[in-house]
Amino acid sequence: MSAYTSAQQAYANIGVDTEAALTRLDAIPISVHCWQGDDVRGFEGGDELSGGIQSTGNHPGRARTPDELRANLDKALALIPGAAKVNLHAMYGDVKGVDRDAITPAHFTAWADWAVERGLGLDFNPTLFSHPKAADGLTLSHPDPAIRAFWIEHCKRSREIGEYFGQRTGQVSVVNLWIPDGYKDVPADQLTPRVRLEKALDEIFSRKMNPAHAIDAVESKLFGIGVESYTTGSHEFYMGYAVKNQVALCLDAGHFHPLEFISGKISAVSLFVNQVLLHVSRPVRWDSDHVVLLDDELLAITHEIIRHNLLDRMHIGMDFFDGSIDRIMAWAIGGRNLRKALLVALLEPYAQLQKAEHNLDFTQRLLMLEEKKMLPWQAVWNEYCTRKSVPERLAL
Repeated sequence: MSAYTSAQQAYANIGVDTEAALTRLDAIPISVHCWQGDDVRGFEGGDELSGGIQSTGNHPGRARTPDELRANLDKALALIPGAAKVNLHAMYGDVKGVDRDAITPAHFTAWADWAVERGLGLDFNPTLFSHPKAADGLTLSHPDPAIRAFWIEHCKRSREIGEYFGQRTGQVSVVNLWIPDGYKDVPADQLTPRVRLEKALDEIFSRKMNPAHAIDAVESKLFGIGVESYTTGSHEFYMGYAVKNQVALCLDAGHFHPLEFISGKISAVSLFVNQVLLHVSRPVRWDSDHVVLLDDELLAITHEIIRHNLLDRMHIGMDFFDGSIDRIMAWAIGGRNLRKALLVALLEPYAQLQKAEHNLDFTQRLLMLEEKKMLPWQAVWNEYCTRKSVPERLAL
């Protein structure tokens, strides 16, 4: 008897169909973030990273051109089984010498051609950092109307690019908006910047996109380097905005207090927003964006999604950038760990757990939660990798 056949029987004994789990697993798209490949530098011609973001390390092999980045993504995606998308920032097109309020889909045709050839979806992000007009640490909440207008135009054009990606690939593009705005020291007026931000967002989203092609998402953050005391786009601000305007809410694993976990927020926000975007990361010290491990929080995130049947409303992507290790392997390790966590969640006998809990049989619930940790999910993973022609284990 093969290891997989034995595992299949063990799961069948508790009412879990491993074949059904593998079918569902293979269809869940994971959005792979392009910025791991070049340490968030982009291809505009500059080399300064700002906006409360830092990528540390000097491992050789950082992508220097769009072609190099796509080639490295090809290598990483070949090691991550299952459906995939690629998540781009606006500074990653053929945009050298083009300011951000002038970008068009024409600057991203090479990305669209590449994605269509490989059957990939493409997500998109306006880039509101590492730019002279973001030097004050303020963009959409800036007191200068001209600077706000520049960034509003950039965001509008980014939405057009997201729609273009959706049309070309046949897959919905998530256009996610994050800004670095805030203050280093405690402000006297915490309200007015948020009033300006809300007005700017209303203008950006005033034209509705075709949801078959693209959707909007907004992303909060606790604080950034240089804006430690006040963040305009806080969780409370964007949660309220998303509920009021029914745009997708982005939950980033590193954008909260170190003892605050997004796994505990998923079911709550799902009651009030139609769609949720996840940026799966590993915050060792706040938003340090380490490569995703197969740890307790990652498992908690995937279990929340699967247990509550949220896959059709959840957009799952990664967000980390580690320049101290091989960048292709960083993608592969993180992506495979995310896929493994989804598999473990899909193999859970949740109906039985739910029944015990609803019957207030907490002893049975605890017993089942502990016993399922011993089930042979690794054999199911190995079978999946074999079928997808990727290695069961990675080796340099």
